[in-house]
Amino acid sequence: MQWPNREDFDMIIFDIDGTLLDENGFNPDLIPLIRKVEELGIIVSLASGRTLPNVTPIQQSLAVSGFVVGENGGMIWDTRLGFPIRALADGKRAREAADWLAIQIEGLDAAGIESNRWRETEWCLKEVDNYEAILDAIKGSQYDDLVISPTGFAIHICSPGIDKGNGVLEALRQRGTDPKRVIAVGDAANDISMFNVCGFSVAVNDTHPGVVEAADHFTELRGTLGTIEFIKQLIEAIE
Repeated sequence: MQWPNREDFDMIIFDIDGTLLDENGFNPDLIPLIRKVEELGIIVSLASGRTLPNVTPIQQSLAVSGFVVGENGGMIWDTRLGFPIRALADGKRAREAADWLAIQIEGLDAAGIESNRWRETEWCLKEVDNYEAILDAIKGSQYDDLVISPTGFAIHICSPGIDKGNGVLEALRQRGTDPKRVIAVGDAANDISMFNVCGFSVAVNDTHPGVVEAADHFTELRGTLGTIEFIKQLIEAIE
């Protein structure tokens, strides 16, 4: 493939689950590679469906200098440059929708995933196998303006206009960074909006429909191994 020239980009934004982390945590080869990217002058940022309290320790362990986008684009925190935490939506209706869905779908747990206790802009359900049933129930209801986004780890119920792409755009605007000078790396359907707003995009998995088609590059290896493959190739191209 033809890599973008080093002088054409300033930042890489990584998704976390399925991209930087898997069920075994960090691959031991990954952290040194991420730090090498920063040593080469490329800022590393994170964009995740996780809450800020979940993402911040990961940012700290990677020792990267970029921003964090959490809750699928609903939360922004750029502590490195001194910007305050910002919530881009109110998650009240998303929680109401979860309670309503629990009445419509037998066995659905409205409490959702454990990290919901920290969520401010969305709500997450753990019944990933109920995605189609959730879509069918929401359609035509009083909650059909909400966005239902699967990540493979949870079903996110989000306010309209809130997604990783818009969250990333707002975080980049704060920094004065041109989105065309950013590389996005991800693995799931909720990463597509981020791919669409960045200058270059890399998919590391083909499990979710549309992800590979939306990306500029698809790694040979999958998941975190695909991320390692991409970073090694990028470092080699720069050096």
